Amino acid sequence: MTRVLYGGKTVTADVWRSALLAQRPELDLVMPGDGHDPGSVDIVLYEPSGPIQNMAPYSGVAAIQSLWAGVETLLRNESLPTGPPLLRMVEDGLTLGMTEYVVGHTYRAHLGVAAQQKDQAQGIWGAWNPPLAQNRRVGVVGLGALGRDAAETLSRLRFDVSGWSRTPKEIGGVRCLFGEDGFRTLLTDSEILILLAPLTPETENLIDGAALAAMPEGAHLINAARGPLIDEDALISALDTGHIATATLDVMCTEPLPPEHRFWTHPNVLVTPHIASVTRPETAAVTIIEQIERFESGKPFLHTVERERGY
Repeated sequence: MTRVLYGGKTVTADVWRSALLAQRPELDLVMPGDGHDPGSVDIVLYEPSGPIQNMAPYSGVAAIQSLWAGVETLLRNESLPTGPPLLRMVEDGLTLGMTEYVVGHTYRAHLGVAAQQKDQAQGIWGAWNPPLAQNRRVGVVGLGALGRDAAETLSRLRFDVSGWSRTPKEIGGVRCLFGEDGFRTLLTDSEILILLAPLTPETENLIDGAALAAMPEGAHLINAARGPLIDEDALISALDTGHIATATLDVMCTEPLPPEHRFWTHPNVLVTPHIASVTRPETAAVTIIEQIERFESGKPFLHTVERERGY
């Protein structure tokens, strides 16, 4: 029988145990504190903030399943074995939660909620009306599982949606762009720009001063991916001048956000504390059991990380 080691946070161990055993009651599941021989483990469920920091003893496992969507922190673990495949977490709850966050804050930007709140505070009866969604150009940076679902959903809500990815993609109702030329086109066209790309050496500071300057005057930025995708100083400058109207930031370069950081008090920034979406054990357990069953039947794993690309 396949032996699975739970290497996530101890505080959520009971929730994960219940979710996994609900899907497969006979699962040979090793939990934190259980004695075990690393050589007896087939699959490790891993979380960088969990109790297992030294991964070297698990060089013989069949796979390491990340419990997070992003894997950049995991890849920085110098003890991570190079042999076993590393699997990204792609699960319905994570995807749906992210799409709900993105759609909610896209509407907030589209409808001008921040500007209306400022008018209210000053007792101003404004007369500005937003365009229809079909006339609002929205760009999505990153068309993986999260970006694809968000882009498709926004398109169904009648927004004029474009998406960008490193390689060509085809998504119904979404204009798909790729490469350097495609990225420049996305920037110049996007009145609302949504970041859902992974953090890699190529995407760090992807949204720098030049990228922000290329966006339309009064554009809105939503980052629900990783903080270092944005040059924070450049963003503050663009917000100060009004070239970028608002920024909704769920992720920052330093988390928790330091008390003295300008994002806390900037009138055109909304900070949310990295809550756009989380892995949900009750839905993620379905994905994990599917990976186990693929291993047992000799099928290739899903969502394998390309380590050299960082995702």
